[in-house]
Amino acid sequence: MIRRFILAFGLLAALAAMPVARAAKAPSDMIDIAGLVPPLAFRMQDVNSGRAVTAADFRGKVVLLFFGYSNCGDECPFTQYRIQQVFHHLGKVADRAVFLFVTVDPKRDTPPVLRHYVGLFGKHMIGLRGSPNALYDLARRYRVVFSVSPSPDPQDYTVTHSAAVYVFGPGGQARYMIQRLGIAKHPPIAAIAATLRGLILDPPKKPLLDTLAGLG
Repeated sequence: MIRRFILAFGLLAALAAMPVARAAKAPSDMIDIAGLVPPLAFRMQDVNSGRAVTAADFRGKVVLLFFGYSNCGDECPFTQYRIQQVFHHLGKVADRAVFLFVTVDPKRDTPPVLRHYVGLFGKHMIGLRGSPNALYDLARRYRVVFSVSPSPDPQDYTVTHSAAVYVFGPGGQARYMIQRLGIAKHPPIAAIAATLRGLILDPPKKPLLDTLAGLG
């Protein structure tokens, strides 16, 4: 009992003496959604590899999740271009993050089309396609809205969709929602990258009480 008390007291003293690492302050366009949005969960086809993947395949990486389609005129390409800039700012640690582009137009976004499209924006981009049920379930999970407007030409129709980027930590927990990235005149690229770097380099630590309990 005395030995456990000494160990616990020593651990508390050591932790108190350690410098506190301060994460970069997230820019105003990054809304903190921790605890408000469910963890990352899905099952879809990775068009880059051709295989079925789930959220578990990306554990250990910071995940940026976005819903869009390849025929999108502005929001989607501008969002991906700016995410590409964010990855450039991340430097070497960029390999510990990934951007998942979920198509809301799987009819036209065939695997070859989607693979080519996301590939235009760099190696950290992965295109995902799912069955109608998988797509709708994932959209509902994160309150994403999208719709298809009918057209006389079955290949020429309009798709509308939400344009937020959801950010998940290495453990799959929702952390931020990035707004207006595709339409902002001067998006805070460096600040977004700094916040993501904090998630990559400083993942949540094991609670202190759990650590002390393990001494018993």
